[in-house]
Amino acid sequence: MSAQPAEAAEAPFSRKTLFWGIFASLLAAAGFFLLSTYAPDFRGPEGGGTPFSKGGTGYAGLVEWLKLTNGQAPPMERGEKDLASPLASTFLLVVTIAPGSDPAALDRLIKLRAGKDTLFVLPKWQTAPLFSHEGWETRGERLPNTVVNDWLGRIAKAKLGEAKNTVSQINIAGRMVAAPDELQWVADDHPLIAAGDGRAILTELDNEPFYILTDPDFLNNAALGDEQKAAAALDMIAMLEPAKGAVMFDLMLHGIGGNYDLAKLLIEPPFLALTLSVLVAAALAFLHGLGRFGPPRAEARAIAFGKRALVDTTAMLLKRAGRLQGLGDRYAALIRARAGALLGAPHGLQGEALDRWLDSRDKSEAHGFTQRFKAANESNNLATMHEAAEQLHDWTARRLGERR
Repeated sequence: MSAQPAEAAEAPFSRKTLFWGIFASLLAAAGFFLLSTYAPDFRGPEGGGTPFSKGGTGYAGLVEWLKLTNGQAPPMERGEKDLASPLASTFLLVVTIAPGSDPAALDRLIKLRAGKDTLFVLPKWQTAPLFSHEGWETRGERLPNTVVNDWLGRIAKAKLGEAKNTVSQINIAGRMVAAPDELQWVADDHPLIAAGDGRAILTELDNEPFYILTDPDFLNNAALGDEQKAAAALDMIAMLEPAKGAVMFDLMLHGIGGNYDLAKLLIEPPFLALTLSVLVAAALAFLHGLGRFGPPRAEARAIAFGKRALVDTTAMLLKRAGRLQGLGDRYAALIRARAGALLGAPHGLQGEALDRWLDSRDKSEAHGFTQRFKAANESNNLATMHEAAEQLHDWTARRLGERR
């Protein structure tokens, strides 16, 4: 009657419950690992000139505006892999440069986009996060020309104009819009969009299908708050895109989605196969460990019985003490005395006299014992000592067998 309560106390949960509990824990851990690995790719930085930013200098409004106009959201380029795809070459890539963008990424992008339609939008304003409203920002002063010219110089051999703009209206594809504050422009005799004679807001490079919008206040979120500028933004994109709706936004300059770490390498080809193999092997090892294979192995004694255990222990102690190399001569002397006693040597016979007597017992070999004794006596390592000891033992055993 007392056995059933004892069993219930030892196993409060069934095996099925434990299995599903472990399975749910592993599934939750795998989900957490995947979400933690890819979360930075889908969580854009707050504020700044990125296609995800809802601040005044961001371009989330333009992305949404194109989505409503074309019926689908424009794709996002997250790294060199996307740039190398055949589909990317048919799109107009909109590269929005922010003050904190990666210059090295811009240089790689320019090389990869050689011969492909690309619109570069220069930065203009210094901003700071608006802590009272998440995702918004406050506009500060205009960026110094030296900062903007550093970005512009990586794309074309040009610099911003120093003179202030006096034009109040800008003609964008036949639509007149108000000129933004502190308009940025470059000198160009054949501008695509002009702010007066020889002043370009939108210009094209001579040797590449690269377009540069010097003033971002025609495309950013702040500009799209005006109905005329919002319509003009679509007109400007339509002037440049190879086909209707063929617009793609760059994220590589802002460090979104292009960075690889160890976690991504483990769960993406070509290392995904290795990861799955390790997981399957671990699962098989776990399942194998659930049941015992064969009877349990009895625990051995810490100190074994018998002569062999005594010999092994003695040999181990001699080895640790470093005295094995000095046992050759002692073993040879011990075997000499034992052989003389077993073969009936005259009493009191010792040393070389005993060696000559033992040699006389061997009719098939001259000086057989003396040679073996000398080899064991002069051995100085374990290999030669072991070989010499075997030869001495075999010689004594043969002579003793012949006597019997």
